[in-house]
Amino acid sequence: MISSTMLQFSKFLTRTGLHRAYCTDPTRIEKTVNTVTLLGRVGADPQRRGNDEHPVVMFSVATHSNYKYESGDWMQKTDWHRVVVFKPGLRDAVMSYLKKGQRTMVTGKITYGEITDQEGKQRGTTSIIADDVIFLQN
Repeated sequence: MISSTMLQFSKFLTRTGLHRAYCTDPTRIEKTVNTVTLLGRVGADPQRRGNDEHPVVMFSVATHSNYKYESGDWMQKTDWHRVVVFKPGLRDAVMSYLKKGQRTMVTGKITYGEITDQEGKQRGTTSIIADDVIFLQN
């Protein structure tokens, strides 16, 4: 269900010409936002991957949501997020200071891709490319 405020905003964008489904003029590239913030616990010690030319550090972060059933019972659902770090200084700090079980806050952007598994099958992947990692004390 679309709220009346969102509907009014959409009409405003259409009326003013700010609303475009896509941009065909390269001189008028529209602004988009892809921002992710995670606050959770590190699943395993970070791993260095890639090669000397294209090094990357990877680690996982667990976040959770709590749900209450009508019966009054609580349920906790855990989501695991793959975080990749390309920035050289941040990469080194993550390798040096981030450890399994530690609380951390990650800001970055979400990206989707495909990899070929060991059996030769294409598999979709989702990763968070870290712009910043904050190391929190337990």
